Amino acid sequence: MKNFKLNFIIDILSFLCLSFIIGTGFLIKYILITGQETWLKYGENIRLEFLGLDRHEWGYIHLIAGFVMIVLMVLHILYHWQLIKSMFKKIIGISFIKGLSAIAFIFLCLILIFGSFLVNPDVTNNRKGERHHKFENKKFERNGRGRSFHYN
Repeated sequence: MKNFKLNFIIDILSFLCLSFIIGTGFLIKYILITGQETWLKYGENIRLEFLGLDRHEWGYIHLIAGFVMIVLMVLHILYHWQLIKSMFKKIIGISFIKGLSAIAFIFLCLILIFGSFLVNPDVTNNRKGERHHKFENKKFERNGRGRSFHYN
């Protein structure tokens, strides 16, 4: 019974953490919009906050929640490790090719998880007057209530 309760707690915490990650992601993307999107929407450079935090501070909280989610998933996998091993043996069996494919799968997962640490970004100088944001193809016009924009 104790193991069932532990599994249930891990699953509930994982679901809550996932829900929080999704919610903060939506908050950062659609509510606490970027500076350029703020300028387009409100016609001036203003600071958007929710509960006293701006989008960058919510981004940090979002990152921490992601790390907590990783820890919970590792606990979930460790808790179910015997089940995973028995299902692996039952479904895949033990042969050289199947074992090699399992190792390749694990290696692919590790690349997807840690590959971003191996990437070197392209570094370029932003010259004055060059636009590099997704709104570069929009025309800005002044109307009676403020600024509006439309696509070319």
